[in-house]
Amino acid sequence: MADQSHNKNGQGEEEGGRIEEEESSGKKLSKKEAAKLERQRKRLQHGAAAMSAVSVDEADPLASNYGDVPLIDLQSKAVTGRKWTEVAELADELKDQVVLIRGRAQTIRAVGKKIAFLVVREKGFTVQCVLTVTPEVVSGQMVKYAAGLSKESVVDIEGVVSVPNSPIKGASQQVEVQVRKLYCVSKAIPVLPINIEDAARSEAEIEKAEQAGEKLVRVNQDTLLNNRFLDLRTPANQGIFRIQCQVGMIFRQFLLSEGFIEIHTPKLIPGSSEGGSAIFKLDYKGQPACLAQSPQLHKQMAICADFGRVFEIGPVFRAEDSFTHRHLCEFVGLDVEMEIKEHYSEVMDVVDRLFVNMFDSINENCRKELDAINRQYPFERLKYLPETLRLTFEEGIQMLKDSMTGVEVDPLGDLNTEAERKLGQLVFEKHGTEFYMLHRYPLAVRPFYTMPCYDNPAYSNSFDVFIRGEEIISGAQRVHEPEFLAQRAEACGIDVRTISTYIDSFRCGAPIHGGFGVGLERVVMLFCALNNIRKTSLFPRDPQRLAP
Repeated sequence: MADQSHNKNGQGEEEGGRIEEEESSGKKLSKKEAAKLERQRKRLQHGAAAMSAVSVDEADPLASNYGDVPLIDLQSKAVTGRKWTEVAELADELKDQVVLIRGRAQTIRAVGKKIAFLVVREKGFTVQCVLTVTPEVVSGQMVKYAAGLSKESVVDIEGVVSVPNSPIKGASQQVEVQVRKLYCVSKAIPVLPINIEDAARSEAEIEKAEQAGEKLVRVNQDTLLNNRFLDLRTPANQGIFRIQCQVGMIFRQFLLSEGFIEIHTPKLIPGSSEGGSAIFKLDYKGQPACLAQSPQLHKQMAICADFGRVFEIGPVFRAEDSFTHRHLCEFVGLDVEMEIKEHYSEVMDVVDRLFVNMFDSINENCRKELDAINRQYPFERLKYLPETLRLTFEEGIQMLKDSMTGVEVDPLGDLNTEAERKLGQLVFEKHGTEFYMLHRYPLAVRPFYTMPCYDNPAYSNSFDVFIRGEEIISGAQRVHEPEFLAQRAEACGIDVRTISTYIDSFRCGAPIHGGFGVGLERVVMLFCALNNIRKTSLFPRDPQRLAP
């Protein structure tokens, strides 16, 4: 059969060569000759499609039940009305029913010439598919074809759902699919840059294997990020980014229900929005500009425009040379700004209700995703109170001093990472929560637009929110008096000319207001107790990474 295929290829090449020679000879062809050439060309195209379709024995009467799907059939050729079943939906209730699924060939194992096992994965869920040589259904050639598929190829499978007597260890779904038809939609290369099973392996599995004298592949973080499109296929990553989607959705839905409206602010601005030098500078048609560190200035201007309550979900940029586990140069900001009537605690009330609602919803609706993450990155579920604990900065400092830990704390300075973690531990031991607020921060460590405290100008009407001892939210009452705002900006080293339109927006009457900003990636990282923010950024951007 191989010789016949080779001969056919040779004949095709010779015939194709003759066509090219006749077309390029410069001789004008008659209508009859042109029609002949066109028929030959079509015959060659059909022959090439047939050769590229299914590499099987033409004598196999069941050859139509399997093989590579020709490209022409994948070019939106027809709407068949066939019903597809997602792998996640395969369960006992579908026993004896015929299903059609599409997924990736995660593992392939042949048992002799008559049986092959194929684990198919879709969106992080897996099912074991079984090919058994059966008269008029599955041939030996079909089993051979299945065994020769490359891992991560996309396949369509039609088969009957069965329920085995014993648990299936190698798949998430506890049913099997007895394969009747198998088609490859897209072939993966034989050797992948990283193997998905290696990328999905937990540290506990690797350590257990080492103790048993075995050596399993440990893929380092840079290799995973260099091949992120493969890394994202693991069940844990599928869970992480589905939970991230939920965080964004709950954030939006809750705020809409509280009378907020969503806005979209520019990311190209003339000057710093937060102060300091950590900005990405660029040339904007001959004018100096930078990428926005936050939507801060424009969301405040929206309050001056009488929108009352606004929020935004969008990218923010920080040019910091931070190589920590929790900093990125680009991340997704969840920002809120609102009018307040009397006290900045009104902003803290919104934070409280929003995040308790968010945590409750994720725990209730994302159980499968949390379990998938937990299998690769084991963690304890977040402990939080129905009403979020609030401590003043001075109370937090006193707790650190009373603990006698030797941690150096400046009463008018910011908390460093070590102090934040220690305070988080003390709060959990005393109050039983890993989610709390710390407010009345020293004014010197807050942005220029932060309102000082009425009773002590060394402190401010500001707050931070913490999960597991790490900060996720900064918020405050804003300065709404324009002359005082300009003074504060100058004191923080900001060229007032670059934010003149922002300050001018307060000269026409500005409501008392406040707000906060949240890092989406950091929320997901800390909720799931992950050790690095790059795990919760789809394609991370840090000081050393601009691709993929």
